[in-house]
Amino acid sequence: MIKKLFASALLCLSFLTVQADEGMWLPSLIGSRIKDMRSKGFKLSAEDIYSVNKASLKDAVVQFGGGCTGEFLSAEGLLLTNHHCGYGSIQSLSSVEHDYLTYGFWAKSHSEELPVPGLTISLLVKMEDVTDRLAAGEKAEDIIAAARAEGEGYRASIEQMYYGNQQFLFVYQTYRDVRLVGTPPSSIGKFGGDTDNWVWPRHTGDFSIFRVYAGADNQPADYSKDNKPYQPKRHFTVSTKGVDEGDFTMIYGFPGNTQEYVISDAVDYVAKTSDPMKIALRTQRLDIISAAQAESAEVRIAYAAVHANIANAWKKWQGEVLGLNRLRTAEKKRAYEADFAKWAANKSEYASLLDNMHKAYEEVIPEYYMRELFSESVATIEAYSFARSLVASVERAQAEGKTFDVEAAHQRFIKSYNQQIDQAIARRMVDEFCQRVLPERMPADLKAQIAYYGGAEKYVDAVFRSSRLLGNDPVTISDVRGDALVNFVRIFNNIYNNSRKYAYRNLSNAPQIEQYYRPYMQALREWDKDRAFYPDANFTLRVAYGKVAGYEYADAEYHHPVSTIDGIMEKDDPNVYDYNIPQVLRDIYATKDYGRWAQQIYGKKSVPVCFLATNHTSGGNSGSPVINGKGELIGINFDRTWRSTMSDMEFDPSICRNISVDIRYVLFVIDRIGGASYLFDEMTLK
Repeated sequence: MIKKLFASALLCLSFLTVQADEGMWLPSLIGSRIKDMRSKGFKLSAEDIYSVNKASLKDAVVQFGGGCTGEFLSAEGLLLTNHHCGYGSIQSLSSVEHDYLTYGFWAKSHSEELPVPGLTISLLVKMEDVTDRLAAGEKAEDIIAAARAEGEGYRASIEQMYYGNQQFLFVYQTYRDVRLVGTPPSSIGKFGGDTDNWVWPRHTGDFSIFRVYAGADNQPADYSKDNKPYQPKRHFTVSTKGVDEGDFTMIYGFPGNTQEYVISDAVDYVAKTSDPMKIALRTQRLDIISAAQAESAEVRIAYAAVHANIANAWKKWQGEVLGLNRLRTAEKKRAYEADFAKWAANKSEYASLLDNMHKAYEEVIPEYYMRELFSESVATIEAYSFARSLVASVERAQAEGKTFDVEAAHQRFIKSYNQQIDQAIARRMVDEFCQRVLPERMPADLKAQIAYYGGAEKYVDAVFRSSRLLGNDPVTISDVRGDALVNFVRIFNNIYNNSRKYAYRNLSNAPQIEQYYRPYMQALREWDKDRAFYPDANFTLRVAYGKVAGYEYADAEYHHPVSTIDGIMEKDDPNVYDYNIPQVLRDIYATKDYGRWAQQIYGKKSVPVCFLATNHTSGGNSGSPVINGKGELIGINFDRTWRSTMSDMEFDPSICRNISVDIRYVLFVIDRIGGASYLFDEMTLK
């Protein structure tokens, strides 16, 4: 009955309004939003955005790697995404001799493009509402298997919308031969580093260029010199006309995770417990890694992606806490829940719903906290992860009557292992774990070892000092069985096994809690009829739309929506790695020889770098195409402002802004910094 009511409610979407530019809409249902989009400047149709019958904009958008978005720029598989999305790939191809992170890389022909082992992109073939099919008795595994069998390289999954009230089948085609075409130096692609991350004004040329290759039939294929550039069904036309404040913008990408409908318990947990704990632990890890990177170019390269991955969420969480507290989100949720409770009081199916949800949170939070604490502390120790994996591999092989080459695994690990850094991290993380662990969950063996050695850090030093697995001498299975590091792993076995039980997307996705969100979402639809409901982000393709806009950062402090090359020069510092721009950029600025990329911005001749818009975005939207009302590419989304990061739980239209690199700056860098303007020959510039 609930599913039928929910399906009927979906039909009313076109009559509902949503606050300002909030929302992440399913492309296959975008027809319900077209009227509103047109009123704000969109010129195309719903079928131009999404269609399974003809080429549409969806065919120009891809999932890039494991957590970003990318877009096709040409009929020859040229692909654009963020520099930080390609960062791990660029790092894997870099060395001290070929430091593409520092100096950039530009292929001058197809033959110079660099294959990236393991990198894949996935195209959405179709999405289909299968709620009724599942309700009628079809099995999810049968639906998925049938979808996979439809094409080469197909993968499929059924994703939950509105906490399971609606279920969609997503079918993707994955391509496995992806090559690096060009990347600016990190002083452009990562300009400002962690200091500028999540803030405005921003001056980061956050882009990198790849090319997708396919077999002779344009189908997915493993890497081969005989592969040809993939020919997409659709690629974006690139606008060189720029943006003005108030212009329509649309983002098409794969936002990763939002929690717009959770109750106050979830907000309190994030703002008061989870984020503060994770921030504190990551701060210590970053301090250790940063100090080591400052002393060695080799370490800087080796830990570049690690540092970036740690720092990104670390700073985001800081802004999230500030935003949730500033908006008093938990307090507003409680008031909303109180009003809901009054409405639900005489409805038997909903009357006890909130009480059950509060109780479920109370029961689950301790276990979920332990999972997060363990994941952010002990589980981040490289030696721990290696030893745990080694023990599991040995035990699995023995159970199957096989042998496992322990020494080969040992040598693979030691080859790139930095014990000094890892041991320093381990000392701090074990000590922090002991200080923050719930008393009743403190492993007895760990407590005994710490007492014996006179402290957590001394115990860690003893483990690292005596473990054969961390030395260069050959090891055998017998060494594994009695190794100090293996014993260290076993101390945490119960916590590790239990943490896997709570490895959910968010606290609210724990089954004990999520079971109540299904009827809660239905109840909200019945009660709050003026609210337009869109499904939370879950790394499935979404449309978000808004406009180019600045915002009032503080009293009497208005932030304009476009940054320029002048701001880069104001920050330029040869003594700071993240601000030491290429000399060629200094030379261009000195002569103001911007060529075709010169613009009049705020009354002076300059080059645009980044711009702000009101699109609702989240992690996973990195690399997403930003298009104008004509469907032309005007930028690449890469960030939010620091005061916007709470938008995963509450969107504030007055201040929430996404940050995009202006496509004109991308073209400027390709042309004037990379000397790769030959790439324009295959693009459609307008």
